[in-house]
Amino acid sequence: MVSADINSNDLIEQLNLEPHLEGGYFCRTFTSGHLSGDRAAMSAIYYLLTQDSPVGHLHSNRSDILHFWQHGSPLYYTLVAPDGSIENVVMGPDLAAGQQLQMLVPGGYWKASELRDGEHGLVSEAVCPGFDFNDHQLANAQEIKKNYPQHWTALRPLISG
Repeated sequence: MVSADINSNDLIEQLNLEPHLEGGYFCRTFTSGHLSGDRAAMSAIYYLLTQDSPVGHLHSNRSDILHFWQHGSPLYYTLVAPDGSIENVVMGPDLAAGQQLQMLVPGGYWKASELRDGEHGLVSEAVCPGFDFNDHQLANAQEIKKNYPQHWTALRPLISG
């Protein structure tokens, strides 16, 4: 159990987190020895957003990713399906308010996360098949604006750069 009074610097140190190219901090915690084709069947990470790095910028992955809320404040997710539909999900402990402890982001979706309040929010992610940087794409502002003009106002602040 994570102590209620632990801060983001403690989590970064104790979980061996390092800056992530999307924003926030991460550490890969597991890579399966089993293969799915030519890659690991599954991998897992810790992912932390903090006051100093509160946005996980819009990106897409080939693999399905199952998220598990772990600690801290709620994290707000914006998901864009391949058909252009958009969904907002809040991961956190307040189930009565509609927050979720788990969330699946299918491969091929665009995803961004935000810490809007609080000192930090920590999730774990299980990626199947295992994560490979070759399958990862950060959003390009011109492509997103062209492909999703109806969502541009909401998505622009979530794009890196």
